[in-house]
Amino acid sequence: MATIKDVAKLAGITVTTVSRVLNNRGYISDATRKKVHAAMEELNYQPNEIARSLHRRKSNIIGVIVPNVSHPFFAELTNYIEYYAYEEGYKVLVCNSYQNSDKEKDYVAMLKRNQVDGIIMGSHTVETSDYITSDLPIVALDRNLSNGVPYVTSDNYNGGVLATNLLIDKGCKKLAHISGPLEINTPANKRYQAFIDVATERNVEYVIKQAKLDIFESYEKLAYSLFSEHSDIDGIFASSDMIAASIIHVTNKLGKEVPKDLKIVGYDDISLASMIVPPLTTIKQPIEEIGKMSLKILLEIIDGKPVNTESILPISLVERKTT
Repeated sequence: MATIKDVAKLAGITVTTVSRVLNNRGYISDATRKKVHAAMEELNYQPNEIARSLHRRKSNIIGVIVPNVSHPFFAELTNYIEYYAYEEGYKVLVCNSYQNSDKEKDYVAMLKRNQVDGIIMGSHTVETSDYITSDLPIVALDRNLSNGVPYVTSDNYNGGVLATNLLIDKGCKKLAHISGPLEINTPANKRYQAFIDVATERNVEYVIKQAKLDIFESYEKLAYSLFSEHSDIDGIFASSDMIAASIIHVTNKLGKEVPKDLKIVGYDDISLASMIVPPLTTIKQPIEEIGKMSLKILLEIIDGKPVNTESILPISLVERKTT
């Protein structure tokens, strides 16, 4: 296997000059750079990235921890983070926590060992002390980790207000809200609070159900349970488009017509939302902007710049055929 000394010998320059080319340090003429790259290609030389990162005290790698990258929302979000990270010269390590706090801790420890420059945390488990105390730059997605950790979210409360008011304005008399796990402190819980506030203010009967897992089958079971206990529900605000899609799937099996018998509003506006039958009315999160903003803030922290603790991006109502 070729070494940096072999590259220097073939290029006819010193090892120090090759090192400066690899680490982009100091002035190097174009002719010298071409010699080094030609020698590297001829020898099939691969630089030791770990050694280079130790030398630079920077790896140009960031970690992204999400509950499940196969979930459409996190798939789209991770895609945008990776896209903008690459444009900034960074590579991305993606980790699936599956809402398991032990796995989440293991991934944080692994990312530290691999000397990533920072972490974007999109996983939502209850225990967070292991990385809150870390001096590793961290940005949270839709989650309050601690007062010192900046987070990026959308205007969840306003989204809940728009969704609930739309259902009532469309004539719904009994509403249901299917939320995420409320015991975890996330800004997304404001969707739940907004639903309650609007339904109470407008004197409309309502029920609440909590979805525990990001699994399609669990959403279906929850929907069957909801309709079994409250067959007269005529409007549902789901806290994600995937939950809303599960509800539509169950209503088809039960012979209910959407939107004639049941009106549904989702949340996220994932790319699949417009392809569901019928196409889903939903609250649009700016997924691309969330990914871009979270990366921007993380890189600013890495560079030692001051950042805002809270970044709230606007949402909008996208009305389709389920209302």
